[in-house]
Amino acid sequence: MSRREITPHYIADHIRRVLKDGGSAPHSEEVQHFFKEVIKSRGWYTAELRKFAVRFRRSIIRERGMDFLVQVADQLFSGPILEEKVLAVFLLEKQTKNFGVNEFQLFASWLDRVSSWADHDALAHYLLAPMVAADPARCRQVFLWTKSPNRWRRRAACVALIRGARERQFFQQIVRLSNQLLHNKDEDDMVQKGLGWLLRETAKADPKRTVPYLVKIRKKAPRLVLRTACETLPVAARRQVLRGRAKS
Repeated sequence: MSRREITPHYIADHIRRVLKDGGSAPHSEEVQHFFKEVIKSRGWYTAELRKFAVRFRRSIIRERGMDFLVQVADQLFSGPILEEKVLAVFLLEKQTKNFGVNEFQLFASWLDRVSSWADHDALAHYLLAPMVAADPARCRQVFLWTKSPNRWRRRAACVALIRGARERQFFQQIVRLSNQLLHNKDEDDMVQKGLGWLLRETAKADPKRTVPYLVKIRKKAPRLVLRTACETLPVAARRQVLRGRAKS
């Protein structure tokens, strides 16, 4: 195949073959222990997968450019294999300053292809969250995800605000998002863990405002949300939040 004929599909298939040949069958079995659902894994360790992605990213950008790289990642995130999806994200992480409206819409559409919390959190934390932090107007779309029947979109509504929360952004939006999910009484444990994670990061960055909010919602928030939100608080603050909370 000539250089002119090389397509994103061709490169994605090449990457898939490398992932298959370079994986570890014993580790792929170990990976399954972290998930309730059945996961298709090639058995790559995260550090090695990231190194592999960096090498491919440099080569693809040098030879074909950023748009081509995004197309390769789009091909990879469409498959059932965990490492293919995570690698797609690793190809693009730390490149989000180069992306705009079209890329954000594309990455958001990947939420409908998610099959586990691992590929979800890679996508939401390393691609969507930095782009939301860079352009707060994108919060409007994030709030739409809270109403989705797709559990991964509802979890993404939480995880996509974490980068901003760490930078002391979005406190009012986080309160609004939390109130919305609590009002909907979302019972999905993946969504509850996502909300707890967001509130934990918010509490670490801005405890003076977050602890009173956690006290305010302690009667209606699921215990999983509260306990996750309080994990890094000082003992006294954690007791203040959890005091009087009925077991559930």
